Amino acid sequence: MGIVKDPEVARRIARAVVSDIALYNAKQVEEGIAKDTLFDLLKEEIEEGRSYYQSRIDPEVARSTNYFNEALVDVLVRSGGRIPSKAW
Repeated sequence: MGIVKDPEVARRIARAVVSDIALYNAKQVEEGIAKDTLFDLLKEEIEEGRSYYQSRIDPEVARSTNYFNEALVDVLVRSGGRIPSKAW
């Protein structure tokens, strides 16, 4: 496992890390979306995931992209669109 320089691989790693966060914290994701506290509830898990992601990705790729944050929105937030929430 070396440092990833391919942006497409970096994007997939970001999505995989956030998918794991969603999978292992499904109840908190549901509660966080319903109460609009998602990022507060999962702060530690998100920061741990972000650290892991950054440890795997070439620093230049990490600086020039926003893949981890995009994955947070796509995987955590959009997938929870079926959950009633104050946010929508």
